[in-house]
Amino acid sequence: MPADGDLGEAAALLRTGGLVAFPTETVYGLGANALDARAAARIFEAKQRPSFDPLITHLADAADLEPLVGPVSPAVAALAARFWPGPLTLIVDRPEQIPPIVTSGLDSMAVRVPDQEHARRLIAAAGVPVAAPSANRFGQLSPTRAEHVVHGLGTAVDLVLDGGPSRCGIESTIVDARGERPVVLRLGALPVEELEKVTGPVTVRPGNSGQPVAPGTLAAHYAPRTPLRLVPGAELADAAGAGRGCLAFRDRPAGAWTAVEVLSAAGDLTEAAARLFDALHRLDAAGVVEIVAEPVPEMGVGRAVNDRLRRAAATWHPASGD
Repeated sequence: MPADGDLGEAAALLRTGGLVAFPTETVYGLGANALDARAAARIFEAKQRPSFDPLITHLADAADLEPLVGPVSPAVAALAARFWPGPLTLIVDRPEQIPPIVTSGLDSMAVRVPDQEHARRLIAAAGVPVAAPSANRFGQLSPTRAEHVVHGLGTAVDLVLDGGPSRCGIESTIVDARGERPVVLRLGALPVEELEKVTGPVTVRPGNSGQPVAPGTLAAHYAPRTPLRLVPGAELADAAGAGRGCLAFRDRPAGAWTAVEVLSAAGDLTEAAARLFDALHRLDAAGVVEIVAEPVPEMGVGRAVNDRLRRAAATWHPASGD
């Protein structure tokens, strides 16, 4: 269904326990009523997501935060005032009305207000907070187009709203600002440098392989079905070969590649982030046996792009004889 149409059907589905995939500025989300434990359980089932990985709750407006969770810390309030709506997820204390399944049993909750008009209209029309991880199978590439959702989840979703390609193309930045010094739990579309203009210095905590303290923080994640290997740009030509695909940052690499995707011919990190998952979806569908990916400059949103590439490559093993 077009996301710019009448959202009454989608809102009613959310209120009554249905699953609705919808566009945000980051990636497409798989939404369910965050107040309904059974609806939240359907998200885990549809995504084949382990129950220990918490969900992000989405609100229609920043003014909806304190009525739901109660008073927040000054740093949380300042970040929400500056960056909401936007690609920032904040960690707050879980209120009683949010069932523990949404937070995977944690006493904390991840929450944000998306910077996408259709998403906010949908949440407002539903009249409930909406739990919504990325609308893909667990651990696989995030969807940045409606067709990615349909291809990945199919009939596990009751309705998919098509709002065109996601503007940012990578997930939100997750910050826990409840303590003395804010902690970035996941790098994302909002650069650390922008956060620090509001909060001062922050701590960046890498992903882990144990119990996640926030969504999307497992060491291995965001991966195509095709094995992915990270290779410095200067060594790309040496990695070329039949049956291999290449994900390059700025310049098309030399060598005989079966498929090549260039993230930004202009060297623009924002464009590279917006194209990342879409390019990986195409390489994954190109029939290659391996994807060789070039890291982007480690600055601004490029840090988040490299974070996604490292997580995607975390399960890579060299082929026999390589």
